[in-house]
Amino acid sequence: MGPMTSMTTPPAPASPLTVGFDLDLTLIDTRPGIKAAFEAFSAEVGAPIDADLVVSRLGPPLEQEMAHWFPAELVPEMTARYRALYPVYAIEPSHPMPGARDAVQAVREAGGRTIVVTAKNGPHAELHLAHLGIEPHAVVGGLWAEGKAEALRAHGAQVYVGDHVGDVRGAATAGALSVAVATGPCAPDELRAAGADVVLADLTDFRPWWETYRG
Repeated sequence: MGPMTSMTTPPAPASPLTVGFDLDLTLIDTRPGIKAAFEAFSAEVGAPIDADLVVSRLGPPLEQEMAHWFPAELVPEMTARYRALYPVYAIEPSHPMPGARDAVQAVREAGGRTIVVTAKNGPHAELHLAHLGIEPHAVVGGLWAEGKAEALRAHGAQVYVGDHVGDVRGAATAGALSVAVATGPCAPDELRAAGADVVLADLTDFRPWWETYRG
């Protein structure tokens, strides 16, 4: 893949590491599933929604996306109706991002722990991971940007890997090393400007970086 870029990476601590991963467009390409779910949802509620536009800006909480299409008073109801459809339409079409399984395995091989911290609700995140056979030690859903620091601190994560500037901010708030992958809506320069310590083209570059970091 593309070149790996590192910035001010501190030495790894001697104790076993805990590495956090974002879900959407970091570990799993959920765009096909989310597009299918939004198309079914749009047909059910009779509201025109551009599903391609929706999947071009994944990362923030679902409620923020719903607010683009519905008045504020309808957002809770529409969010609940979409989530009821999600397991039926979104799980099967989604697939791992390149290098995702190997990145999780690399941490395990080093005796480390992996956690997934995502804005997606926890049950749906767990369905995606189970369907694809990706097995982190813990999954925490419903957290976005700086809010992700709550789970990262609780699990003692020293590294957080994500594709969005919100993930970079979450890592910084938690005092964790921010490893960004340029596989989501944010370009490498945008991730660096947000404060990412490391920017990788995608997770196929994670293992070489990880081995250097640990060494």
